[in-house]
Amino acid sequence: MNRLSLKERFQLSRFFSGEKAVDEPVKLTHRRIFILPTYRGINFAILTALLLLMAFVYNNNLVYLLTFLLASIFFITILHSYKALAGLVLQKGQSKPVFAGEAAGFTIYINNPVDVERFNLQIKLQQPESLTIKPQSKTCLTLYSLTQKRGWHTAGTVTLSSTYPFGLFRVWSPVRFNLKALVYPKPSLQERPFPEMPSTTVNKGFSQKGADDFYGLKSYQPGDSIKHIHWKAFAKGQGLFSKQ
Repeated sequence: MNRLSLKERFQLSRFFSGEKAVDEPVKLTHRRIFILPTYRGINFAILTALLLLMAFVYNNNLVYLLTFLLASIFFITILHSYKALAGLVLQKGQSKPVFAGEAAGFTIYINNPVDVERFNLQIKLQQPESLTIKPQSKTCLTLYSLTQKRGWHTAGTVTLSSTYPFGLFRVWSPVRFNLKALVYPKPSLQERPFPEMPSTTVNKGFSQKGADDFYGLKSYQPGDSIKHIHWKAFAKGQGLFSKQ
């Protein structure tokens, strides 16, 4: 395990984008797990504080009892929320090539090595997916990321989160893998007719012009040799030309 410096530990990007991208499996520990109260949790804390104030003003023992009960539930929930992710092991899988504009699929394995079932989990790359992991089991998911251009498309940050058990806290862990998919150029939807075959004279090896040095380009004419077609211009959609 690589140790982080004090400056790296408090970088804001670490809470959302995770640490450096890795190849090996990642075990979720206290270093990678973050927790904050949800909107429901904040309202719960405000209600508890108001009850404590009422108990102090009216010196009511029953209200004191209710306040301390709710406060204990609030703080114990922090521990259970943390255990919802603690100990899980994430591992990268494979990815298949796609065409530009399609969604690239990235395989992620989640291993639960303990005898505790993990409820109400949510994993997200671009679109969130909900799951529950059985004890001593391994789950395989394929997460999708929309591609824009050809080349290598990286998976980005995979975020595993949970609001178990009462929705008072959201616990999450952002993880980055060295996982990428190859994106091919998008096939053209325009159907272009293939140029007509040259004349019989050209097929026999006789050229109409008889020049080997490149002079320029001209519009393609039926009968021009296929060897003289400027294929690069044709592929770019600029038209059909012959080399002179």
